[in-house]
Amino acid sequence: MDILKNIRETALTHPKRCAVRSREQSLTYEELEEYSNRLAVWIAKNSQDRKRPVIVYGHKNPYMVVCFLACAKAGRGYVPQDICIPVSRVDETVLSVEPELTFVVEGDYQTETGRVIGKDEIEEIIKQETKETDMLQPLNKDEVWYIIFTSGSTGKPKGVEITRDCLSHYLDWSVQLGSTMKEKSGAHFMNQAPFSFDLSVMDLYTSLVCGGTLYTMDKKMQSDYSEMLGFLEQSEIEIWVSTPSFADMCLADRNFCGEKIKALKLFLFCGEVLTTATVEKLKERFPKAVIINTYGPTESTVAVTDVTITEKLLQETIARGKSLPVGHEKPGTYIEIWDKAGKALPEGEQGEIVIIGDTVSSGYYKRADLTKKAFFHCIRDGKVYRGYKTGDAGYLKAGQLYYNGR
Repeated sequence: MDILKNIRETALTHPKRCAVRSREQSLTYEELEEYSNRLAVWIAKNSQDRKRPVIVYGHKNPYMVVCFLACAKAGRGYVPQDICIPVSRVDETVLSVEPELTFVVEGDYQTETGRVIGKDEIEEIIKQETKETDMLQPLNKDEVWYIIFTSGSTGKPKGVEITRDCLSHYLDWSVQLGSTMKEKSGAHFMNQAPFSFDLSVMDLYTSLVCGGTLYTMDKKMQSDYSEMLGFLEQSEIEIWVSTPSFADMCLADRNFCGEKIKALKLFLFCGEVLTTATVEKLKERFPKAVIINTYGPTESTVAVTDVTITEKLLQETIARGKSLPVGHEKPGTYIEIWDKAGKALPEGEQGEIVIIGDTVSSGYYKRADLTKKAFFHCIRDGKVYRGYKTGDAGYLKAGQLYYNGR
């Protein structure tokens, strides 16, 4: 999947189509393409170290996306930081990254490390037309597209590096989840998770490469049921991406149903356990919608398995008193269950879930020690892949993966 090419083509064929819309602002594909080009040229001229990531700080403003794409076009990885993250933790991340540039799209974050560019300055930069895009050297397939900092079990942030190739392979799969890529063209996607949480990659980039429209929900809206439900209805959301717990919160209101939110036809869940109780309620409220459960840690680029929760599967799972499966692995991925000695276990036996494939992270930013512990290289079907030991417990049955916690 050529991410930048797909966005550029939509900007040419559907220039006035809305690409990203927040509560207060929206950008068309034409604007997204032009603004990110202009900012990319500025980044290339104002930063020297291609390997040093750019911090992008904010919340749900569409200019966050402009910054992300500009970084990729300028050959720089980016580190998203949400305004809801404690300042002390953002400071820790900045200290680790030592950025030359920090874009502050929302909020008033300040740092003495590198140069801080606020929203007003960003707007000035993107107003300036440029004919210097030929100078740009976008990220190559092995370079880091983004770094998501996770707290991990120690509480100390770890930067998970996701390369352009990892993201591209992930999107080859995600655009087909629940419907075809063609059917997703022009569709309205919901963004619930902050951009600093890798679940947002599922809605943001799947929407952009399909030529969809991403509707972002800020934290304030998510805490106001009335406003949120009005937003879902008025924006005609078709593709829902969230954690299961967020859906549970919405289900507490009887107005969260297909009669009110008529366009909604696909639920994509990741990041938490999806329970049979949640699925039962969703099927009752949205009988025509497709519900898909996925699984994958940040280290494997959002998710690597999927399963459609049909009525038959739901009832069989309830009858057995078991948890729902998280599905089959995507193409280019191998799921194995290992014992403590690193030996693959037969089907049905529980052990550690190990992910091998073309979306496994290149490792932890500046943490060779942690990378060596969790990641490895191996050969499967004659090809060298990266592998990741998840620390999650699970087992395989009839080709389906079942997740049993940490």
